[in-house]
Formats: sequence, C-alpha cells, structure tokens
Amino acid sequence: MPSKTEDGLQPAHQPTKRNTVQNGLVNLLWKLKSEGRSEETIRNIGKCLRVLEKNASLENPDSVKSWIANFGKTEGYKRNLVNAYCHYINFRGLSWSKPVYRESAKLPRIPTEEKLNMIISASPKNLALKLLISKETGLRPIELIRLKIRDVDLDSGNIYPSSAKHGNARVLKLSQKTTSLLRGYIAKYDLNDHLFKGTNENYGKAFRRIRNNLAKKLNDSSIKGIKLYHFRHFYATMLYHKTKDILFTKQQMGHKRLTTTLIYTQLIENESDEYTCKVAKTIEEASGLVESGFEYVTTFEDIMIFRKRK
Repeated sequence: MPSKTEDGLQPAHQPTKRNTVQNGLVNLLWKLKSEGRSEETIRNIGKCLRVLEKNASLENPDSVKSWIANFGKTEGYKRNLVNAYCHYINFRGLSWSKPVYRESAKLPRIPTEEKLNMIISASPKNLALKLLISKETGLRPIELIRLKIRDVDLDSGNIYPSSAKHGNARVLKLSQKTTSLLRGYIAKYDLNDHLFKGTNENYGKAFRRIRNNLAKKLNDSSIKGIKLYHFRHFYATMLYHKTKDILFTKQQMGHKRLTTTLIYTQLIENESDEYTCKVAKTIEEASGLVESGFEYVTTFEDIMIFRKRK
C-alpha cells in the first residue's frame, strides 16, 4: 500500500474510501437518469443518500440499517431512506435484509380558506400567483413548476398540466381574475417557455419563509403549521364538497387510485357546519361569489344568498 504523504493525506492517485462512495453516488444518479427516472425522483434519492452518507457507512449495510432504526424521524421518512438505499445496494452489488417501515395513516388537517388567503396576500406578486394557481387547481408543486406557456389557454383559463406520479391527464380551470393576473405576468416577463423559474424546492422555501414571517407577525402558530400541499388538499376537499362526485374529483386530482381520493370524503364529513354568508344583487356580484367558492342557497326579495364553509 502506498505510504501517506508528509501532511498525512493519501497520494493524489490513491482514491480514498470517501471518494469511492462519492463517485458511487454520482454514478448511481447518472444511471437513474439514463433509465428515465424523473428529475424529482433522482433529486429525492440523492438527498436521502447524502443524509445516510453523512451519518453511516454506505458500504456497510448494517451500519445504515442501525442508524435508520435509531433516527428520530417518522416512519414515512425512514421508509424513504430505506428505499433510496436499496438503489445504492443494487448498484454496488451489496446485500442486506431490508427493514420495513410503514407510515401511519393520518388525515391531513385542512386550513381555512381565510388563512390560505392571508398567506397569499402577504406574498410577493410572483409567489402569490403561484399560490393562487395551486389553490384553484390543486396542482402538485412539481406540476406547477413544470407548466409551460403552451399548457395554458389564456382565453378560456384552462390548464393542461403534465401529471406527476404517472397520474391521469386532466384539464383544470382558473378563475377569470387569476387568468387575468397570469396573462399580465406572461406579458410583463415576455415568457415563451416555462411559466415559472426555479424548482419546486425553491417554491417551497419561498412559501415557508413568507408563512413563518406571517405566523410570527400575527402570533398565530396555526399558520406556521400550514404546508404547501395544503393548497392541493383544500382544492380537493372543496371540489368534492361542491360536486359530490368522487370519480370526477379523482380525475381532477390526477390520482391513480380511488382510495387516495376517498380521504377527502372523510374530511368533508368531519367539517363543521359553520358558514360565511354573502348576498348579491346583480349577476356580476353573483358570478364573483361563485368564482370565490360560494354556493347559491336561495333568492329572497330579489337578493341572492350564497354561503361557503368557514
């Protein structure tokens, strides 16, 4: 074995164990890309493997298994680490007894529309537009970031997204107000390809920064508990509430399995029966309320009454 240099380091031509692991990670990620894995999938696998590499020896499956077992995170996160490491195991020709972690079933808590709108109002214009589209269409963050100019019909307000997770293709509808904002945004930045710059990770970071600042400013810890995916959950819950059509809701959410969509029927049943009521005297006022999520109740003395769950 070559001797160490005077400073105690291995000679430049002698690869260290860490370099071997790092090269293995890079080569694995390139292999996944060549197999047609999505950028999001590759990014998540890479993040998990880097976490493991910092805390255990990737070349020692028992070391990895022990560290994951004692890691103080959720079962779901541990499952993601295990699945990511399986790619490394197969790539390096190693073997292990794969541990099984199952995420506990838990219903998401849907924030009120008022609090979602508070975050939107506190956001810079570009972020606010993204959040509005998320709220009105239920797009996953990655689907929103992937949107291109050709995916949007600015006359009708229809969006034709590329579904993530091999989900169903669907057509989603924006309100006239949001369509107008989007039209102005495209004209301002003279866009001709992707609607939004950056990654879904950057989108999430920007959202959390605004959310946390707002929670601190209002001294409201419940706002800090709102996640970016809650905009998608809110859309699904309201869509099923309005239509009572589980198959249509499944289609519009881009779900592959009906069991995933059925979660939102439970959320509706667990909702309170408290409503916000509004009245309209003209067709224009009524149209605005419908676009804002209100449902028509009745007409009394030529005044239309609408309501929306709090």
